Amino acid sequence: MNQGTTAQFRNPQSPPIVAAELKYCLYARKSTEAEDKQALSIESQVKEMLVLAEREHLNIVEIKREAHSSKEVGQRPVFNQMITEVREGKYNAILTWAPDRLSRNAGDLGSVVDLIDQKLLVEIRTYSQKFTNNPNEKFLLMILGSQAKLENDNKAVNVKRGLRTRCEMGYRPGVAPTGYLNEKHVDKKCQARLDPKRAPFIKQMFEKVANEQWSGRKVYRWLIENDFKTKTGKPLVLANIYLILRNSYYYGEFEFPVGSGNWYTGKHTPIIDKVLFEKVQTTLNEKYVPKTESKEFAFTKLIKCGYCGSGISADEKFKKLKDGGVNRHVYYFCTKARNIDCKNAPINEHGLIDELIELMDKINLDELGVKNRIEQEIARFNKFRVGVLGHKKEAANDSDVDTRNYAKYILREGTLIEKRELLFFLKSKLILKDKKITLE
Repeated sequence: MNQGTTAQFRNPQSPPIVAAELKYCLYARKSTEAEDKQALSIESQVKEMLVLAEREHLNIVEIKREAHSSKEVGQRPVFNQMITEVREGKYNAILTWAPDRLSRNAGDLGSVVDLIDQKLLVEIRTYSQKFTNNPNEKFLLMILGSQAKLENDNKAVNVKRGLRTRCEMGYRPGVAPTGYLNEKHVDKKCQARLDPKRAPFIKQMFEKVANEQWSGRKVYRWLIENDFKTKTGKPLVLANIYLILRNSYYYGEFEFPVGSGNWYTGKHTPIIDKVLFEKVQTTLNEKYVPKTESKEFAFTKLIKCGYCGSGISADEKFKKLKDGGVNRHVYYFCTKARNIDCKNAPINEHGLIDELIELMDKINLDELGVKNRIEQEIARFNKFRVGVLGHKKEAANDSDVDTRNYAKYILREGTLIEKRELLFFLKSKLILKDKKITLE
């Protein structure tokens, strides 16, 4: 069902419209399961209300359908449009299944009552009730709307209490992690049992990391070689492997909600023991090196693979030094988007910069439009020297910086943005093949 669809309807049996006649907007909103399991669907609501309109000779000038929840104020575009059109005089009455279809929050309910007070909204008709600018009827409308909000709030409290109770019983709510299967019986809700096909792999993952010092990438390759698939038939990605290795659920304890600090002892069968889990955490922590820079690279999306034509991407590696420092290395490689078996060798950033600097001696910067850009930058720098640093103008003018050497300087010492701007004119023309850069 599309959200916010509208349709025109006019009862051919109804009498001719006169100035004082009410013009109704039929508003149908989909209810969520949390609101009312017995609620009618949108089309069922429309059908029932059209029957009522036929019987009561109501003039329906428009039908509006909406699937957004009414729990949050102002989050329903179709409802907001309807309120605007009431103010504009397009219609002056609303036909809906029940008061809670209009609102289950105080803000939207207040906007409806304000329209009644301003005599812009003459009537609200439901399947069994009618509300007009009558103190008693408006009071009843507000009571019914407030009751709907109370029901929502109570359901939220009850759901949280129910989840907390299940956790205290030892059953973690939600989908069971890889290596477990959710019990499908209603009387075993939130319970999980071992997955006989995948649990042994999970145990071996922990053992290989703890005892053989395997990295996450090595575990990933091992799972691929063994054709390991999740319950959905997909291989585990590297990020999920680390999530598994950090998940205490596998030794019998879990936190719910995650980050709340509320820990529980599960009744599920553990795949590993706590000693093995802690050993894995020690291994992971020793191998982990905090990344000191964001993953932004100067030369991505500017170069193509010389073998398969795919783009060139980049990644960073960190190595701990004996003195406690960290070395960062950046490598550029083919994404293999066009050929997964592409054999183009990766190149580190220093080697790539050397190749680009060598290329600067072989190309005509003026033809590529780079020379003018560099000369503008040099002129800007000279103005900075004179205006800010106080250098003499004559000295600044005498400084004739060679544009080609300036381009090489930018490649070596420039910022990420400066490097990208310099090579922007060469985009899609730079080719990387066997660690060599050429121009297409």
